[in-house]
Amino acid sequence: MFFRSSSQQAFDSMKETISKLLLIAEVLSESSISGPKTFSRCSLCFQMLTFDIGFSTSIYPVVLKVHEHFDLQVGDDLNSQDQIVKQFLLEDAFKFLLPNKSSTSSFFEVLESMYKLSVNKDGNFQKEHEQCLSLAEINSMVDFVKELKNLGHFELLFPSSVPKIQNLLHDLYHMVDPMRRLGSVLTAHWLLSNLLEQFQFRNKEAHTNLVGWRNKKSSRNSSRMIMKWSKLRNSSLENESIKQRAPFNQTRGSKVLDFFSETKERRCSHDKDTLSHIRQIFTSPHVDLNPKFNPRIREYYFEVPFDMVTVKIGAEPSNCQCQVHLDEKKGPSVANYPLGLGINKISILVTDESQLTPEIVSSYIITVYREDRPSLPLFDDYMVCGFVQDCGSLIQPKEPCGLQPLSPEYFSAISQTQLKTCETGDPKGCSFLMEQRESSTLQRQWIVPCLSCSDNRTCDWRAITWQPQNCHHAILTKPELQQCVEGRKILFIGDSTNRGIMYYLIERANETLQEWQKTHDVKIYHNINEGKTFISYSYYPQFWLSVKERPTFEKALEELLQRSHPLENTDQTVLVVGGVQWLNSNHLQIIQKVLKRENLSNILVVIKSVGMGFHLPVDGIHSLSQTEVQNLWNENMVILDTAKRYGYEVVDTFILTMGRYKEFLQGKCGCHFHEVVKSKTSKESPRVTIKLSMHYALGQYFNSQSKLSQLQDYAMNSQSPYHVRGPINQVYSEILFSRICAHKRKAMGT
Repeated sequence: MFFRSSSQQAFDSMKETISKLLLIAEVLSESSISGPKTFSRCSLCFQMLTFDIGFSTSIYPVVLKVHEHFDLQVGDDLNSQDQIVKQFLLEDAFKFLLPNKSSTSSFFEVLESMYKLSVNKDGNFQKEHEQCLSLAEINSMVDFVKELKNLGHFELLFPSSVPKIQNLLHDLYHMVDPMRRLGSVLTAHWLLSNLLEQFQFRNKEAHTNLVGWRNKKSSRNSSRMIMKWSKLRNSSLENESIKQRAPFNQTRGSKVLDFFSETKERRCSHDKDTLSHIRQIFTSPHVDLNPKFNPRIREYYFEVPFDMVTVKIGAEPSNCQCQVHLDEKKGPSVANYPLGLGINKISILVTDESQLTPEIVSSYIITVYREDRPSLPLFDDYMVCGFVQDCGSLIQPKEPCGLQPLSPEYFSAISQTQLKTCETGDPKGCSFLMEQRESSTLQRQWIVPCLSCSDNRTCDWRAITWQPQNCHHAILTKPELQQCVEGRKILFIGDSTNRGIMYYLIERANETLQEWQKTHDVKIYHNINEGKTFISYSYYPQFWLSVKERPTFEKALEELLQRSHPLENTDQTVLVVGGVQWLNSNHLQIIQKVLKRENLSNILVVIKSVGMGFHLPVDGIHSLSQTEVQNLWNENMVILDTAKRYGYEVVDTFILTMGRYKEFLQGKCGCHFHEVVKSKTSKESPRVTIKLSMHYALGQYFNSQSKLSQLQDYAMNSQSPYHVRGPINQVYSEILFSRICAHKRKAMGT
């Protein structure tokens, strides 16, 4: 898959294989004509080749065929996408071969620097390196520098600093050319390799005060090695010289620290060619960009492990009259980003500040993939562990954190053959502590099979499930849910977390999600459940508006009710209210007042309580301290108690999210536990259905979990254009459905 590091490794292996093939072909062809020359090589000629590459079960490729021309055809005709690719390749090829600017000055600057580094402290040129370059070698080097300055989207395969390529050259020449008859070819290779290093050194986007003595030493050694190799010193000296060269990225850690320092002096260029470029991308902690940074390359990718939830990213413009901004035209040049599970997109915009109104001249995209929890396939020997809160964020300091072995009472309770259906959305079991509220976290837990509860790396996190101690939440089948919502009007008011529940309901009832948008207004849906169910949604609060312009909760609720008329004053009308953290007990009083005024006091109201979010130090939004996050527990309990006093149903999403707060998906708030994605098409690889390796013997709850997995698999494999993914959103959505449908069953006398 694209998201895995193996894809990049396979790509690198492909480039390495092509490089080796071309080098071997060149050396062997030169060796075969090492006698009297029958023809002279055209140094300015070029040829575009097309390689057919095959991969079997490994990441190491095989060259199947080399076409001696530019060949993109996969059938009889080129499709439109192939035509576009071919056009771009040809444009870049002409720019590469026919640049409109001279590179002579750059070449002589590099040559001058090499000369200066070859002069000893007394000002004398060191005799052992004295060697005149031929005119052909100079022309070759000038052409090479010209090519380096006009790569476009081409990537340089050789010269290469990859150790395997360097070792291949060494072995190849000593195997094919033991008598050193190919001295000129060998010299050209080493000359170009070190010319590349010098060119990169001069254009390196680091500051001289950071490069330090290591790079100076590296440059001095490099210039000397050019002279040594031009005289074809013995292989041991050559090999030793290669090993001693210091890579330019040795100081990259210092550069990252220095970049985020406020006192660092910036360098920039006045060259118009650099107007749309950035000098460098910096991250903290340091990550390796894929591909390696090049101002002309606009898209990058890197992966991070599960436990890395934020990254600081910054960039600098190349041109003095430009600025860089992250994500927005007026965004910062450095920012801390939350990394949701899966794909995260970060934009770097370059703006020309010399205009009256700054204009965006280019953009760079960074794709970050954050891995899921490391999961171990389930073995026959396992134990069931439970947890409520993560040790990285203690919501209740007096309660245990992380994985814990289930108590005998808990294990015995959930192992019953028949577990009753939960009667509330926040069920409490029997209290084992002095006060029930303090122990309420212990009666509802996430449970997961592990080899050891002391090591979360031994768990099968794919099999995790939410399990109250003395009951289970019913998972409705498709016909049951469709019958439950038939003839009903379901109104949602809240933020994006409430919207996620709504879209999950639409997908479950319709089996497909035909349309989706990040609605920030009022949205009406008439086509649910074959037109038998009405759904409406109002986004609240509209935080982007000023306080004076922002509609109050009361006004937003009134508008939603008006837009949804006519409404029955029965549980055929359902109002779902909730969000991340804006909800408080005052909103419940407003609901009570508005419904009474609208003669809707008998409708079914479900309160989705607060959830985890805003707990990460992210630029541009208000972040909560650890104490403020802990205070949410008490706030949440007040909301739940107040809602029950008013006769409302509740779904406690805070306890569901606080133990899995690291499993948020993309979004600055760190509060999204769902995302709507495009469904997989028939051309893409089918999703692998997860099958548990053994049958759990823990009673009714695992049957419900099995149903939940089937629902998820069905949704992923359907022909729906969109799919709502996110297991935590799925759990509290199903709890919501069970509470809505419990009232329907009571009304029908079942």
